[in-house]
Amino acid sequence: MPAPDFYEVQRTQWRKSLLVFAGLILFYFLAIGLISLAVVVPLGMFAAGPGLLSAPFTGRLFLAVFCVAAVIAVFHYLDARKFGAAYIIKRLEAAPTEPSDRYHQRLANAIDEMRIASGLPGVKPYVIPSFTINSLALVESDGAPAVAVTEGLLADCTRDELQAVAAHELAHISRGDAFYVTLICSLVNFLEKIQAALEPGDVPPEDGGARAVPSGAPPVLVYLAAALSAFVMHLFSMLLSREREVLADAAASEISRNPAALARALYKAHLKSSFVGDFSLTYSPLFIVAPRLTSEDEEGLFSRAFNSHPPLMKRLRLLARMANLEPAHIIEQVWESQKLREEARTLARSAAEPRPSARPCPTPEQGPTADGGKIWSMQDGEGRWQGPFLLGDLLRLPYFGMGRRVRNIQESVEAAAREFPQVRRALQKPGPPPDDPARKNLCPRCRQALNDTFYEGVPIQVCGRCGGKLVDAAHVGRILWRREMDFSSELLAKAGRFREEFLANPVKIQKSMDKAAASLTCPACGYRLAARPYSYQYFIPVDKCLACGKVWFDADELEVLQILVEKKA
Repeated sequence: MPAPDFYEVQRTQWRKSLLVFAGLILFYFLAIGLISLAVVVPLGMFAAGPGLLSAPFTGRLFLAVFCVAAVIAVFHYLDARKFGAAYIIKRLEAAPTEPSDRYHQRLANAIDEMRIASGLPGVKPYVIPSFTINSLALVESDGAPAVAVTEGLLADCTRDELQAVAAHELAHISRGDAFYVTLICSLVNFLEKIQAALEPGDVPPEDGGARAVPSGAPPVLVYLAAALSAFVMHLFSMLLSREREVLADAAASEISRNPAALARALYKAHLKSSFVGDFSLTYSPLFIVAPRLTSEDEEGLFSRAFNSHPPLMKRLRLLARMANLEPAHIIEQVWESQKLREEARTLARSAAEPRPSARPCPTPEQGPTADGGKIWSMQDGEGRWQGPFLLGDLLRLPYFGMGRRVRNIQESVEAAAREFPQVRRALQKPGPPPDDPARKNLCPRCRQALNDTFYEGVPIQVCGRCGGKLVDAAHVGRILWRREMDFSSELLAKAGRFREEFLANPVKIQKSMDKAAASLTCPACGYRLAARPYSYQYFIPVDKCLACGKVWFDADELEVLQILVEKKA
């Protein structure tokens, strides 16, 4: 008999979810019934006497309570089904993968490879901007499955480990676990929304000086009801067998053919914090590893009763047995892999150090920038090369298309238009075309054309003359967490001097004042750059564009920031 397909499993889980709906009705019936009896009966006995408890009145009371409970349960259930997954994704700040990010593209490829191996339909990949190690699977309101992983997992796990994690989440989807767990965890959203709406707001002070005080008495009944409801939803989640994670591990080993890789990924999550976000731990059943602030791994009566996952080390032992290995060998593989990754890191040098293989940045008299930034050519409909053009003029050609062959004359690169990050960015962010070479795509320091490249898997722009780097502010965190670059002794010494001279005395702002004295324009949008500290934890002065969200790092500033973050970690 063939195994049931994804859609058949979803239909089965939909029928099982009706039991959850029945449980909601029972819960609200009991809760509202007890409240009604506690309020109505004493008042009625005082006003009408013992005759209040007659059969007709009791029957009408129970019917009214049942109708109210059914209405609330219907709203609760439909809210969880329609908005639950979207609310969880928004709460996690998860976003679709970016094709321009090499790590994100590797995730999309891994999910697609495992999806084909497991026979599932299209799966949406998401990335959570958290540097812990965790992942989860969801089924959205339209029935589409989705897999989300953290940035920390992308940074720390190798490709085969990423494939094994993707296979684990896809196993949850194919088994129907993801549908049911998404529904159970989404039921908590409704209660959180009600609690947030009923919490008292702050009344602004009338005199402008007094401190705001909460309006009204604290809604004690609201908090008690929310706490009781959350406890009941937690019991719902505990009805999910803890063995579902073990079964998903076994199914992932069958899909990826690599149980040792999944064991290594779980052990990495065991070593580091797996806590994601600030939401209730009732969401724990969603994740591959239970989110928590510590890496404790206990097994006892309380743990078995209230934990949504089996002990992580127990899972590691089972996976090691599938691979005919001892758990100690898995741990050795993790540390050996970390050692090899450290040895394979690319050495980053200071801008002041000699670089024999470096290509000098072209001057206006030497290269294509002498033609006013016209560095693009394209094949027309008959295969003839036309140009050179400015990028804005290229995009406005009547025969332009993302499949057209385009050549970057400056870099001697020829490919389809869709392969160039500059073309994709220009189309995704419409605005004034970059046809002013005096302001756009030029180094704000030495006015030379910037080169597109990748740094720690992130697309950036670099000046070949001064070594400055233009980075999207949203991507800086990824660079700081990933570990592809090693640093020369000159950079390490420079970071040490900065730590001693600047971090020891954060009031010193001379360098920021020096930056502010120079009028620099953003190479991306042409607006003026503002001198700001990168953060108040790492007070390295950088130039930020407050209009488009780009950050300009002068030579060695990004590397110094990386060293400071890695040394602290």
